[in-house]
Amino acid sequence: MPSVMEGSEGGEEGENIHYEETEDDSVSPTDLSELLKEGTKESHDRAENTQFVKDFLKGRIKKELFKLATAALYFTYSALEEEMDRNKDNPVFAPLYFPLELHRREALVKDMEYFYGEDWKEKIQCSEATQHYVDRIHHVGQHEPELLVAHAYTRYMGDLSGGQVLKKVAQRALKLPSTEEGIQFYMFENISNAQQFKQLYRARMNALDLDKNTKERIVEEANRAFRFNMQVFDELDKIGMSLTEEAQDGGVPVHDGKGDLRKCPYYADKLAGKAGPGCPYHTAMTLAKQPVVQLILAACVAVAAGAAAWYVM
Repeated sequence: MPSVMEGSEGGEEGENIHYEETEDDSVSPTDLSELLKEGTKESHDRAENTQFVKDFLKGRIKKELFKLATAALYFTYSALEEEMDRNKDNPVFAPLYFPLELHRREALVKDMEYFYGEDWKEKIQCSEATQHYVDRIHHVGQHEPELLVAHAYTRYMGDLSGGQVLKKVAQRALKLPSTEEGIQFYMFENISNAQQFKQLYRARMNALDLDKNTKERIVEEANRAFRFNMQVFDELDKIGMSLTEEAQDGGVPVHDGKGDLRKCPYYADKLAGKAGPGCPYHTAMTLAKQPVVQLILAACVAVAAGAAAWYVM
């Protein structure tokens, strides 16, 4: 059945795209969309079964961890969309260039401002696992652009599918505003029908002029993209285990001195060469060991005890 979608292609925002939906029975096993679907099944299942994702789906997600995950997405999509812009006229990717419909960077900037404030850029940094992912995306975009489709497919098709489930879970678990602040990343305002758009996207992938070897490399790259995502999930899971109860209003959690000190956000800033206060826990413990401070604390305790005794009498 013919359909019409308002959209953009090749940088021409606002252009009308007319397309016919691709019926399932017209898809060939050698089509790129089918090769990707079958070739990444195992990776997809493994990603869904990482501890971070399983906890997320059950609503067990701390706000601070969600903020870090959103920051990771910001760095990832900034790299991906930079390379997509670079290759928007390259025939190996141009048919899949939908900036108006798909690009997420601007939405993620809004989420960063909501969670971290106007000076959000000074409060976030790219984690080690995310940096590996970002570096690979830049390499592909600049040296092997025919593989860029693997990263776009892995991210955007997932965002239009399971990502919509995560949006609802996050909004409910974190008690985010009904105005959808903090989850702009999941809002595809220029796609009125996600299912139809995914069909269009797969049809465009299948129409790319690619030989068998290139298709196999794209599937391999998609599996690599899944691995990068799983490494980010594992990194977040480890950070989550080191977080204590979060401060009210989404404040930064304080490291309790247990586990890996490097996971303490204050310590991470120090490693990154950022000026700022030391970790509250370790600063307090260091001061508490000083004789003068111990004497002052003892005096305070004595005064408090005396006041309590007077009150009881």
